[in-house]
Amino acid sequence: MPLTLSDHGSCWDLLCGEDVSELADDSPGGVGEPAEFPDDSDESIAGFIEGEADSSPQLDYPDRFQAKLLDPAARQEAVTWILKVHEYYCFRPLTACLAVNYLDRFLSRHCLPQNEWTLQLLSVACLSLAAKMEETLLPSLLDLQVEGAKIIFEPRTVLRMELVVLNALNWRLRSVTPFTFIDFFVHKIDPVGKYARTLVSLATEITLATTKDVRFLSHCPSSLAAAAIICATDEIKDLAFVDPGIAASWCIGLTEAGIAGCYRSMKQVIVNRTRKASTSVDLEPSVSSSYSSPPSKRRKLNNNCLWVDNDQESS
Repeated sequence: MPLTLSDHGSCWDLLCGEDVSELADDSPGGVGEPAEFPDDSDESIAGFIEGEADSSPQLDYPDRFQAKLLDPAARQEAVTWILKVHEYYCFRPLTACLAVNYLDRFLSRHCLPQNEWTLQLLSVACLSLAAKMEETLLPSLLDLQVEGAKIIFEPRTVLRMELVVLNALNWRLRSVTPFTFIDFFVHKIDPVGKYARTLVSLATEITLATTKDVRFLSHCPSSLAAAAIICATDEIKDLAFVDPGIAASWCIGLTEAGIAGCYRSMKQVIVNRTRKASTSVDLEPSVSSSYSSPPSKRRKLNNNCLWVDNDQESS
C-alpha cells in the first residue's frame, strides 16, 4: 500500500539533523582521535579473526597467479587505478581496501573474458560499490572514471556490473580487512594514545601500498594489520620494541609465524623502498577520510578514451 503524507510525517523523528560536514572526518591525514575500546573488545576482535576467511578470496587464488593462470600485471594495473582514483577524490582508506577486496573475491571465483575492457569495468564497479559503502559524498559514475581510464562506461553498464559483483559476493560487502584491526592493535602498543595518530597513518599507508602486490594475497587481514603496525612502530624511536612474537599476544587467533612472514615481505617490498625515497611509502596514497572534488577537474571524453555502452558491451 502506498505511503500517505501522514505516514511520512511519523518518520521525521528518525531522520538525522546533522550537517554532512559534521559527519566527515576532517582531521589531518584522515585519522581521528585515538579509539577507545571496551573490556570485551578482545573477544570481538577474536571473532573477526575467526571469521576473516569468509570475506577473503578463495585459498587457491594466490597460487593461480604463481602458476600464471591469472595475470598479476593486469591485477596490478587494476589495483593501481583504484588507488589513483581513491587519492584523486580523497576517499577513505577503507574504501580503496574494500574495492580491492571485492575485486579479488570476484576474480577468485569467476573467470573474466580475455579482452581489454572487462577488468576495467570490474574495477569501476568494485570501487563504486565500496564508495557507496563508506563515503558520504559520491562522484557520479562518469566522474568516477578518471585517472587514466582508457574506456568510459555508461552508468547503466556499470550498474549492471555492480549487480553481477553483488550476486557473486552473495551481497556480503561488509568485509573484514586490515582496517578492522589497525586501531585495536595500535591501542595495544600505545594505550595512552600519544603516538596513535602517527601509527594509524603509517600503518594505513603501508597497508594500501601492499594491495598492489600479489605476494600479500596469501596473508590474512589480521596478519597484514599486525605486520603494518610493527613496520610503523619501527619508524618511531620512542616506542618500545615490537616483534611478531609480541604482536601475536595481542589477541587470540593471531599467529607469530603468519605475522612474521608478512612482516618480512613488508620490510623487503615497502620499508626498504621507503628509506631510498623521500616519501613514506612506495605509492603515496592519500589517507584522507572525506570526499572533496578537486577544483577545475571535470570528466571529459577525449580522443584517448573509448565510450562503451550496453550495445558495445554485448558485441
